[in-house]
Amino acid sequence: MSVEGSTITSRIKNLLRSPSIKLRRSKPGNKREDIGSRVTLEKVLGITVSGGRGLACDPKTGLVAYPAGCVVVLFNPRKNKQHHILNSSRKTITALAFSPDGKYLVTGESGHMPAVRVWDVAERTQVAELQEHKYGVACVAFSPSSKYIVSVGYQHDMIVNVWSWKKNIVVAANKVSSRVTAVSFAEDCSYFVTAGNRHIKFWYLDDSKTSKVNATVPLLGRSGLLGELRNNFFADVACGRGKKADSTFCITSSGLLCEFNEKRLLDKWVELRTTVANCISVNHDYIFCGCADGTVRIFNPLNLHFVTTLPKPHFLGTDIASVTEARYCGEGWKGAREACGG
Repeated sequence: MSVEGSTITSRIKNLLRSPSIKLRRSKPGNKREDIGSRVTLEKVLGITVSGGRGLACDPKTGLVAYPAGCVVVLFNPRKNKQHHILNSSRKTITALAFSPDGKYLVTGESGHMPAVRVWDVAERTQVAELQEHKYGVACVAFSPSSKYIVSVGYQHDMIVNVWSWKKNIVVAANKVSSRVTAVSFAEDCSYFVTAGNRHIKFWYLDDSKTSKVNATVPLLGRSGLLGELRNNFFADVACGRGKKADSTFCITSSGLLCEFNEKRLLDKWVELRTTVANCISVNHDYIFCGCADGTVRIFNPLNLHFVTTLPKPHFLGTDIASVTEARYCGEGWKGAREACGG
């Protein structure tokens, strides 16, 4: 036994003396060169957007933001150039939104204990972080004053938070049992609206209470009166602007454009004449509805009258300068040229 024991001991000693083991040992004072200092992300191919909540555009500069895994791509369409924000947690980005002035970008992520993060767009650095969700963040939005951020968790998360992000505190919160896919703030910041599966809810924010109280206050919520459309999936929502500031517009995935009045009552709707509706955007003059097959229909917010359908872009790889017939450009271009007598 002693001979066998000495043989095992000698083998271990020889193994520890082997060159391969010595190479793995790091000598004191030796610092490995960080690969991050030598490798830079040049371009991202692809996109991981599951809905309108994952795509944002700064109206002042035209900068487009969208997620690709744990990376936020900041794309300048005029210069055809990308910049990137890398999520240090390596969690997948699920939602994002610009602040009204375009200086900041808020992101939500998925995974265990996900964070809501605020980024400086120019510096592409993180300036704030909030961890109050458990499973994932479905949608985020800045208030028009940029003072607050709303974040809504996944369905099993069951929480909606209003965050005073510069103070890094949650000022108001409440539970939400439905699957929520969109959120929009009213122009005067007094309330915001969430939309989802059989769900339209108005949440009222008392700024006088949230500013004075240091603790989180309960968020007051009132359901929209859906009437005969109560079984629909409300894909997106946008609060009115200007003369229609008291109205709230939303679309159903089945293809209806709906308007709620100041009493939360769904009192009018029109058909979009599409198989699927995905997103909505509202300004003082128009309502833009994103539909199936790249179709964008425009309506008048004052009366929900149809205005026009935007022409579709040309097919990928088409050299517009060499095209002599509209049919080689795409259906939208063909329609536009026919309307102009071309």
